[in-house]
Amino acid sequence: MLRGMRGAMLATVCGAAIAAVAAPKATVQDLAWMTGSWAGPMGGGQVLEENWTAPRAGSIAAVVRLLGQDAPSMVELISVEEEGDSLVLHIQQWDPGFSPRPGGAQKLKLHAVGENRVAWEAVGEGGMRSLVYARPAPDTFTIDVDTADGQFHIELKAQ
Repeated sequence: MLRGMRGAMLATVCGAAIAAVAAPKATVQDLAWMTGSWAGPMGGGQVLEENWTAPRAGSIAAVVRLLGQDAPSMVELISVEEEGDSLVLHIQQWDPGFSPRPGGAQKLKLHAVGENRVAWEAVGEGGMRSLVYARPAPDTFTIDVDTADGQFHIELKAQ
């Protein structure tokens, strides 16, 4: 009897722990606030542009490019898709000539979603540990990235 109770308690504790780390419920409609074109300086004379599509058919996507003075220095594709009751983000970057950057594509799972804010955390290996998008004002779009090399904050303006 005692063994059965211990097993039931262990199952309850494990179930609660799994539920605690489960991704929040969300749909791509919860990210409609991201839609639009955003741009801002990245230092060294570079400009970052992000162009987010409207959510449709269970996905929302972005084409991103980092522009130097005379040419693009990076292109990035982002796809957010509904998976179960939550969302996953897939991201990949390319150097000029569409040469994939080291590390390849990365997958991030939804960590938190709120009004005009969404946070992601890495699933497995990759360049990013976490990624947060926010829209603190109607004309401002921010990105906070945590990598193995450190953290950085990007502020973009509506275009």
